[in-house]
Amino acid sequence: MNDTQNVSKPQNKGTKQLFENKLLEKLSRTHIAIPITLFVLYSVGLLLWSVFNTSLPAWETVTFFFVGLLVFTLIEYLVHRYVFHMEPTSDLKRKIAYNFHGVHHDYPKDKDRLAMPPIASITISTILLFLLRLVIGDYTFAFLPGFLIGYASYLFVHYIVHAYRPPKNVFKILWVHHGIHHYKRQDAAFGVSSPLWDVIFRTMP
Repeated sequence: MNDTQNVSKPQNKGTKQLFENKLLEKLSRTHIAIPITLFVLYSVGLLLWSVFNTSLPAWETVTFFFVGLLVFTLIEYLVHRYVFHMEPTSDLKRKIAYNFHGVHHDYPKDKDRLAMPPIASITISTILLFLLRLVIGDYTFAFLPGFLIGYASYLFVHYIVHAYRPPKNVFKILWVHHGIHHYKRQDAAFGVSSPLWDVIFRTMP
């Protein structure tokens, strides 16, 4: 990480237009309730399919669900650290990093850009469904719901951290952790839904 990522920058209020095309600009935004609802319904549908169309025992379904949840927290950390905060060694990398995440750092209170657009999210989830089905078979219908609930939980935590004042409960830990990443150390505190992997990979601030 370069030195500028250790220095907090002025945080802009409002929003920023990313695309000149009105349709692309509209598709780049979403109310947080839409993807959270979609992923919860998607996960419930997969679990129901598992119950009625596979022979997975309950203990395996529960186990793979929580494995999927844990794997999501790792993917969240890795993507945030190595993709969203990739070194801008080329104009393309700089543009990708900014459009996917840099704009969020510049406008952290823009509630419409706290989640991937639903069309992209559902497309990626469906691709994952087919790829996982080829690799782990029926376990997909237990693992993927856990993974998607992990993503929905991440969206929920990320939204409340940016939209509301810190509460006087356990969630305050996540407020402080993510606040440090935004306002003090952009080269640390990459976990949003959990600081677990920051502890393991020594990126705790």
